[in-house]
Amino acid sequence: MAAAHDDAEAPRTAGAEPPRTVREESPRSAGHELARLAELHGVATSYSPAPGRTVAVPASAVVAALAALDIDAGTPDAVRAALAERERELRERLLPPTVVRWAGAEPPAALAALPAGTRLRVETEEGEERDGTADLPLGVHRLTAHAPDGRTGQAHLVVAPDRLPAPPGRSYGLLVQLYSLLSRRSWGMGDLGDLAELAGWAGRTAGAGFIQVNPLHAAVPGAPTDPSPYRPSSRRFPDPVHLRIEEIPECAYVEDRERLHTVLERAERLRAAVLDKGALIDRDAVWELKRQALELVLKVPLGPGRQAAYDDFRAAHGQALDDHATWYALAEIHGSDWHRWPDGLRDPRSAATARARTELADRVAFHTRLAWLTDGQLRAAQRAAREAGMPVGIVHDLAVGVHPVGADAWAQQDVFAAGTSVGAPPDAFNARGQDWGLPPWRPDRLAACGHAPYRDLLRALFRYAGALRIDHVMGLFRLWWVPQGSPPTEGTYVRYDADAMLGLLALEATRAGAVVIGEDLGTVEPGVRDTLQRRGVLGTSVLWFERDWEGDGHPLPPERWRADCLATATTHDLPPTAARLTGDHVDLRDRLGLLIRPAAEERAAATADAAEWLALLGSLGLVDSPAAGPPGSDEEAEIRAVHRFLLSTPARLIGVWLPDGVGDRRPQNLPGTWDQYPNWRLPIADREGRPVPLEELAASPRLRALLEVLRA
Repeated sequence: MAAAHDDAEAPRTAGAEPPRTVREESPRSAGHELARLAELHGVATSYSPAPGRTVAVPASAVVAALAALDIDAGTPDAVRAALAERERELRERLLPPTVVRWAGAEPPAALAALPAGTRLRVETEEGEERDGTADLPLGVHRLTAHAPDGRTGQAHLVVAPDRLPAPPGRSYGLLVQLYSLLSRRSWGMGDLGDLAELAGWAGRTAGAGFIQVNPLHAAVPGAPTDPSPYRPSSRRFPDPVHLRIEEIPECAYVEDRERLHTVLERAERLRAAVLDKGALIDRDAVWELKRQALELVLKVPLGPGRQAAYDDFRAAHGQALDDHATWYALAEIHGSDWHRWPDGLRDPRSAATARARTELADRVAFHTRLAWLTDGQLRAAQRAAREAGMPVGIVHDLAVGVHPVGADAWAQQDVFAAGTSVGAPPDAFNARGQDWGLPPWRPDRLAACGHAPYRDLLRALFRYAGALRIDHVMGLFRLWWVPQGSPPTEGTYVRYDADAMLGLLALEATRAGAVVIGEDLGTVEPGVRDTLQRRGVLGTSVLWFERDWEGDGHPLPPERWRADCLATATTHDLPPTAARLTGDHVDLRDRLGLLIRPAAEERAAATADAAEWLALLGSLGLVDSPAAGPPGSDEEAEIRAVHRFLLSTPARLIGVWLPDGVGDRRPQNLPGTWDQYPNWRLPIADREGRPVPLEELAASPRLRALLEVLRA
């Protein structure tokens, strides 16, 4: 868009032609009309990456974002017509699509602004008809307004609790990528049986209050499968690759015992390859074996009680479950990219798809059963955690979005924005910005259906979650949309109805009695953290990032940390604490050519950073016995000191990265790499890189010593 000073009106000299009654278009007025149109549709024309700094986004990004919302802004005439239409809609509209009424608060502005004499009628979730909005129960109701001038409006009325549930007291927990947590019983990658065992041990013997895991969403099938748990096929349904086959009741009654025994032997070899021979986790190989076993197991009829439970699950998930299973059945034949399927099958509501559901009924039923079985083992893991005394239990991770070729993108095409993906603008860590390749939800379509896909997603996850971690929680407010074919620098922010998103989150979390943690690291729009805190969403604080950025830049002392957060030393995207203390993370990035400064400078900066933190820990008396050498000289004592520091903050939840307990130096994911590094494929290992199975983890003196610090 042209700068304002380029479009300033020139002074008119004497004798010049008087103004014409028909307005001539100027770049400035065209730019202003586009900006106004964008504003009315929640599309940003600029953003502020730092206080006092504003960056204009390209007009092409604004036009592309509007096009993804079915708004033609390609020419000045189109902009003018779309703007007039939008302004007319807003003038005539009685109610926005969604209205949120927070418990105990004043009536929402949308209701207060209704004309005097407007009659309100509510149909509650339970189907009860009521006049007015007073004393409504929590829930999502249907509101109808009749104005004196004859206008009628309808809206989804969300009556939400004032705040989300708070953690039941202060506690600490373990953070782990489930696939990396192998036991001597799992099939080459960690599974839900391992999760239940870890929860039972950590709760009973170590006093842990929760276990946080990576997203367990269903993956896009195919070889090789995208190993990232943050690019799933579906966020609503879990991935059956995490099933513990032997714990499925029907497994005991498989008729072809010889074939099942063969599969079990191959699984044992796969497990041994990872734990004993240094092989990487091979998700595809694990799934192929489990699929073969499940084909046998699912031939066993369900008993009456199990059948009733399965029928209840199918009824609870309805069309969404049928769509999910149908997509997987079709993917077995046509491949996982539905954009390349025959024309009729690209539409989940077409006659061709309906015929395919019937023709593939056995395969649809197979994938439906897998979703139910996985849901059952997820709920069993949560029960095991609570029975072990954990006040929270399993903390599940909600990814930002879904893979563009996957099941959700196919089944929910009407609510996804075509031709664009989610990412992030340039920042101090990514000068070129980021494109995550995830199609965003359309805020207008979400609003029109009462945010039903989002609400159903939350309900599904809260079935088995003691708490939910929301990756990039800022996405409840706005997301950076990158037009297809453009670099991430040429995107723009698109705003969502944060009040509705938070209201529904508070409603469903309260119904489930679950805590919510928001991953709010990085650049956050002003006011977002305050709003999240006000509603009871915990933040995320990572030790190495907690500095006095508005002051002297030194490490933030414990008393200045926020209380409403999960405090950790590291995450899956960052170096383990041992690597941070020793500088091994710099050597790794140097070997892979990822450094942006000379290696000597990077090492010096890393050493100074660690030394500054250790000096603070020492001054607070948190180090067992300060080592005479450089950072990392006594890494076990220093790692314990780091966690004593976390305990000295007011943080409500303290997280321990499980690999830190055995000295693992390798990050599970190294941003900026693809095939150069084995992201998402590493088992937990000790300081020498030797895999450590769950049985050895539970007996590790080093891990026990660390957990004793937190238990105390």
